[in-house]
Amino acid sequence: MNQSIEPLTQPSNLDLEWLNQKFEQAHPKDILAWCVVNVPTGLVQTSAFSVDDLLITDLLYRDLQPVNPIPVLFIDTLHHFPQTLDLVAKARHLYKLNLKSYKTPGVTMRQDFAAKYGEALWQKDHSRFHYLTQVEPLQRGLAELNAIAWLTGNRRDQADTFINLPIFELDLHQQLKVNPLANWTRKETWAYVFEHDVTYNPLHDQGYPNIGDEPLTLPTPEASNSIELWQN
Repeated sequence: MNQSIEPLTQPSNLDLEWLNQKFEQAHPKDILAWCVVNVPTGLVQTSAFSVDDLLITDLLYRDLQPVNPIPVLFIDTLHHFPQTLDLVAKARHLYKLNLKSYKTPGVTMRQDFAAKYGEALWQKDHSRFHYLTQVEPLQRGLAELNAIAWLTGNRRDQADTFINLPIFELDLHQQLKVNPLANWTRKETWAYVFEHDVTYNPLHDQGYPNIGDEPLTLPTPEASNSIELWQN
């Protein structure tokens, strides 16, 4: 089947099976290039500024350099580590990002969130905490940015639930969700980061393999301070 290079407006019309077969062994840069060409407007990168997210940002702005800056949607859960927020500011300046930050409506600080929804909501009702701090802001952000397609840093080896993760899929709102790193491994991600000197969260050097909200993130006991462990 031939795919049109007309600007994408209706993701539901795409032949996702064909696209996934075509790009299954493709480099993430080639997947991103397809997105930049076919979705010149309405393409959004969602980013928690993980190493995978920053790899995508680096490919977009170092290599592809799209004519139209791609909005980077950051969910400020109000519970991030200070190091994460510092990294967001650093990456914003480095890549001159069109950063769009979204948070839970009606609150601006962690203390406000606790006063409105109760202390340590993540312990009492994790599902509600996740919805309030991440799901609702993400959905609102994608809607307000008129997203036709959005980029994630998801990989198949990140979780058992991702083992069959496609590169191209439709989300519940019929937007095109693109996972350019689906067929990559953690080792490949870190290899790229080191080769291209991509900035990353310094907490990784302190034994944190993954970095999310501060109250829910712990270092791995067996990890040393060497980031090389995360390459294996």
